[in-house]
Amino acid sequence: MTAAAFDPYARVEARGRFLYGLNPLAKLVAPLPAMLVLVFVRDLATPLAFLVIAYLVLLTGARLTARIGLLLAVAIPVAAVVLGLGMSVWADASRVDTSVTVLQIGGWSLYGGALAIGMATGVRLAAIVSLALLAGLTTNGPDLVRATVQQLRVPYRIGYTALAAFRFVPRFGYELEVIRQAHRVRGAHGGRGPFSAIARWWGYIVPLLAGAIRHAERVALAMDARAFGAHPGRTERYLVPWRVRDTVFVALFWIVSAGIIVAFFPWTL
Repeated sequence: MTAAAFDPYARVEARGRFLYGLNPLAKLVAPLPAMLVLVFVRDLATPLAFLVIAYLVLLTGARLTARIGLLLAVAIPVAAVVLGLGMSVWADASRVDTSVTVLQIGGWSLYGGALAIGMATGVRLAAIVSLALLAGLTTNGPDLVRATVQQLRVPYRIGYTALAAFRFVPRFGYELEVIRQAHRVRGAHGGRGPFSAIARWWGYIVPLLAGAIRHAERVALAMDARAFGAHPGRTERYLVPWRVRDTVFVALFWIVSAGIIVAFFPWTL
């Protein structure tokens, strides 16, 4: 089994995929201006352009797994279409272009103007989510915490407390799986149906809480043994430096974003 099977926050080494080699803060800062602009635009061309840019960066810079492929190829487009249709139905017919009727059911009509507004909203939300995925799919929590401590000068007492919290999640998942296997071996809470499921999950709660308390005590003892909080600063075992390539990536992304905004300029002077 790979290291990621035991540690979901392990660093991913993907040869030829440049996003994994960038500083987590660079992947957050680069799309941030575009995401803020997308909150206020109302046209279709601008979010569609940013959506294409986000997909190009993800397809070239991230390691494509089956889950990521389904997310990019199915989940985001379907969500954009569903949201767009929903917004089209809820659009105020008195404030849209009614020259084209797309669908008419009895006394209700879906106009082309309402459909255009709804789809623009759906694509806008899809573009914001896709830009957020640049960091979300290629950054692990511990590296993000280390970057905030090292580059943003966040106090390590806060940062490493968050790092310890990140580590609790996979630990709970592992212990829950062990408890389930132990119950399955003993034949406890067998059967089907909602009452059996409730009995099974109720039997998981007490041992899971006991394991969580033991793990919290071990973490607290380990932090005390390392004099956590005794000094204003600490040396770093894992460095997450800001390199020249991070600056280049942020600058290029901002330039492309500015070019898209200037080219389409979704506001009226």
